[in-house]
Amino acid sequence: MGKHEPIQPLFASEKTAARLLDMHPAEFRKLVDAGSLPGPVKHKRWDVEQIRAIMRGEFVRPSEDFDL
Repeated sequence: MGKHEPIQPLFASEKTAARLLDMHPAEFRKLVDAGSLPGPVKHKRWDVEQIRAIMRGEFVRPSEDFDL
């Protein structure tokens, strides 16, 4: 890893997650509260890869009615 490469976080605070989506934290929180975006996964942090997958249309949330 070169010393000028930006660090890519694995998990992000609410403020950073909102910034990744080019949103104000209040707008981000409103979408989380509405269920349009997932909540934090641990220690009040959002999974950055999950946010990326959602925005690319690649994330599928399992249905509670789904049985294997």
